[in-house]
Amino acid sequence: MLGLGLVGLTMSRLLLFWLYFERVSTMPDWPTLLLSGIRADLIVIGYLLSIPLLIAPLLLLPVLRRWWTTFLRIWLVIGLLFLFFMEAATPAFIAQYDVRPNRLFIEYLLYPKEVMSTLWYGFRGWLLLTIALTVGGFVLLIKLARSAGSQPRVANYRSAILVWPLLLILTLVAIRSTLDHRPANPAFFARTSDALVNSLIISSAYSVEFALYNMQYEDAASEQYGKLSETELRDFVQQVDYFQGENFPFADYPTVHWQEASVQREQPLNIVVILEESLGYGFYERGLTPELARWSAAGWWFEQLYATGTRSVRGIEAVVAGFLPTPARSTVKLSRSQQKFFTLADALQRNGYHTEFIYGGESHFDNMRSFFTGNGFTHIIDENDYPAPSFVSSWGVSDEDLFSKAHERFVTLQQQQQPFFSLVFTSSNHEPFELPENKITPAANAPQQSVENAVKYADYALGQFLDQAKASDYWSNTLFLVVADHDNRVYGDALVPVDKFHIPGLILGADLKPRKLTSVTSQVDLAPTLLSLAGVSAYIPTLGQDLSATTEPANRAFLQFNQTFAYLDGATTPAKLTVLQPNAPPRQTTYELEHRSFGVLAEASPQEAKRALAWALLPSWLYREQRYYVPLAATTMTNQRKEVATSAK
Repeated sequence: MLGLGLVGLTMSRLLLFWLYFERVSTMPDWPTLLLSGIRADLIVIGYLLSIPLLIAPLLLLPVLRRWWTTFLRIWLVIGLLFLFFMEAATPAFIAQYDVRPNRLFIEYLLYPKEVMSTLWYGFRGWLLLTIALTVGGFVLLIKLARSAGSQPRVANYRSAILVWPLLLILTLVAIRSTLDHRPANPAFFARTSDALVNSLIISSAYSVEFALYNMQYEDAASEQYGKLSETELRDFVQQVDYFQGENFPFADYPTVHWQEASVQREQPLNIVVILEESLGYGFYERGLTPELARWSAAGWWFEQLYATGTRSVRGIEAVVAGFLPTPARSTVKLSRSQQKFFTLADALQRNGYHTEFIYGGESHFDNMRSFFTGNGFTHIIDENDYPAPSFVSSWGVSDEDLFSKAHERFVTLQQQQQPFFSLVFTSSNHEPFELPENKITPAANAPQQSVENAVKYADYALGQFLDQAKASDYWSNTLFLVVADHDNRVYGDALVPVDKFHIPGLILGADLKPRKLTSVTSQVDLAPTLLSLAGVSAYIPTLGQDLSATTEPANRAFLQFNQTFAYLDGATTPAKLTVLQPNAPPRQTTYELEHRSFGVLAEASPQEAKRALAWALLPSWLYREQRYYVPLAATTMTNQRKEVATSAK
């Protein structure tokens, strides 16, 4: 039966190689990848064999022998069925994420309703095929298990015991797979800069098991790139160009600094963040967002804004908390950031703002409710708070219903003369792309439930809201940020598909004058910029740059693509991309921002490698030590500053 597992994994890999041969064939020696795949499969088979092998000496006890075959049958059927199921589920996962099942596969098991809806409407064929193959595999394995004898057939138990240590050693060798200092892991089998091809070499079961193993070490996830001392990290922060001359008064919170608002106001502005689901810059370039294009001339338009990651919670983490990405899960989901973790809501609540999160779906998804309520949000509105929505999809009410609720809330708060901060998170542009009818002119050659039409509808709803907001009383004292959480699908044969991190961003409202920002910008720069434009001076721990300040733009972005971290430096022409991967030397290439093309990948210089490493290590260190927070003592210091400023007038 173990041989069946090895054959099954190899046949699955051959099929995937055939499906993606255009990318696999870019490797000159691609047939050798099959041999590497078999080697990786032996690791999984070795783990599966190790448990029964470890307890095999118990067969010396006659009373246990009759239970042996029953245990072995059950163990192997469950183990092999898991291998087959993971391979059967792989094509649909690759179609969505351009890589074998990984940590996301595990995380989304917590949300069966949303996942099943997405699969049924978006990948129904693959879903049914996966079920059929899994059931077929189960039936086959049961038949094979029943064909085995009821007692272990061992002619000489003494000889078997003598052979047992040899079998155990061979199994351990298969699991370790190398005599190097460290045992093999998925990175050991990586052969190319194409993440998909690298993932095809190993099995999906191995990928998921390794991801599950790594989740217990998320506190220090970034250390797989290298290490720097705490002193080096502190010094690095203080040497960042736009922090030159800043005072960092709290030793326990080493990034907290005073940010003086670039715009001084008698009454700070309200702040509304509209987080658009999966709205990549490419949709704007294809003309699918005419409303966003129309409004782009009315405020600060970001031409080179980059998301920090590929999932919504990563976008939330960057935009709302100003937090840098890590190879671990987003801090929205991690345990040490559920309280006493900086967000815009926490900063603004301390300044007398009402803070709320407005969502059309279920706010518990991706642990958003817990993270928000623990970190400064006082009011949560989700799917249950819409008495009579006009349209409801698998992911919640439509964007029109969402914006209608947001407008209603802003009018009420304006009438109460209550300053407010609101995070409005859309969801209509999400698979399975269920949309209300007769709202848009459908995209040419695209079905009703397509990403093109979903983008057009999301843009339509956004335009309707901005028109309504512009005609409302709250417009004159409210700052709006419209930004994507990430692109629709991040894929490609590049080590880091930079163009799929490119997103639109727009700040508008109140008295803001139009401006085009052409320098490379990160999502983490938005939080400090919003506070400054709104007229809010405060102690904050964010590592992004206030783009409204007089300092030169940092011209850089941070990208986390699965386990790969990239630092995009736009200060040179062409831009430079420094790449960090687990247990691999830092590498660097050039990147043409205009043509979106890469140069030759080479070894990174020590100086640029250390800079990228510092940016990669900082967020993990701040999270692990719970230092990304503004202590309450800062509130007293802020009030003292305000008193001094008032008396000086």
